[in-house]
Amino acid sequence: MPPVWSNYSMFVTNPIGIIGESEAAQILKSKGFRVIEHNWRLGRLEVDLIAENSNEIVFVEVKARTSTYGDKMPEEYVDDTKKRHMETAANAYIKYRKITKTPRFDIIGILVDPATHEVTYRNHLENAFMPRQRTVSAGTYGGALTRRFGFRVFGKRGKKK
Repeated sequence: MPPVWSNYSMFVTNPIGIIGESEAAQILKSKGFRVIEHNWRLGRLEVDLIAENSNEIVFVEVKARTSTYGDKMPEEYVDDTKKRHMETAANAYIKYRKITKTPRFDIIGILVDPATHEVTYRNHLENAFMPRQRTVSAGTYGGALTRRFGFRVFGKRGKKK
């Protein structure tokens, strides 16, 4: 069984997810990335892995499953809602950490044998989707971001919401 880790071990209830994230981190490292965050959270915002190289910062959603129920591979379970949440979290992280590198959004699908905990399938979708051209919305998360970190949140046209 591969090493298992989590920054939020008190919240972890799914060992398959932990194995999947550990495997995904190894995939990124083998491609020359340095993993800088595991399970980064800010309120309800969450990114499974954040990695970087000299040019890019990569926000990664990891989907680990034990089967291909309905003939869907794990990475196919990332829907538009999850992509929007990832984008919002990435924008918050970029603003909070003052990141200047080019952001990229990846999805890594992992299949794990439930009996042996061996990884049987890996698929890294680089540039899995392109973000919308906007910053963090002032709706759900904007107030919390402004109160916690002191930066203002703007909409599409630069007007304060």
